Amino acid sequence: MKKAPTLPDRPGQPIRLEHKYKRVGALHLFAPFDTRTGKVYARTNTRKRPVEFLAFLSQLERELPEAKTRVYLTLDNSRVHKGQLVQAWYQAHPRFHCHFLPVHCSWMNQVEQWLSIVQRKRLRISDFSDLDQLAERLLAFVADWNAHAHHFSWSPKSAAKVMAKCETPTLGISAA
Repeated sequence: MKKAPTLPDRPGQPIRLEHKYKRVGALHLFAPFDTRTGKVYARTNTRKRPVEFLAFLSQLERELPEAKTRVYLTLDNSRVHKGQLVQAWYQAHPRFHCHFLPVHCSWMNQVEQWLSIVQRKRLRISDFSDLDQLAERLLAFVADWNAHAHHFSWSPKSAAKVMAKCETPTLGISAA
């Protein structure tokens, strides 16, 4: 929380941001999106434990139409996504299929593109009075986004760029 409000720009003066802040905790955003439609499913929590992740998975289960018989989740390797309770939930909900990204490869997850948009459009100036206001703004952004949702498609060119970063360079050895 900023100790003083952000002052808007005026002719000849830029936006003025207070650099001092008071720490009021963290807010976690669970926000996967349907890559085919671009719709985002979101939930915020002040904690990030298996219990909160399970609550989110249950919310996702309720919100997704039953006609979607397979749901593929691309997740990082956080322990929140892999605990015993979470594993039991996955087994009890067979339409959910998890794919875990390699360590340090979160950029391979398409939701990272959307999170970058959130950062630029809603969090560039982080002037929130408290975590509730931040949560409110994030969920309002999700609602606005969903009203005009569109899919993100990786072109063959962009997919090739991603895969090129994944390839291990080969070592050429010649023997005599």
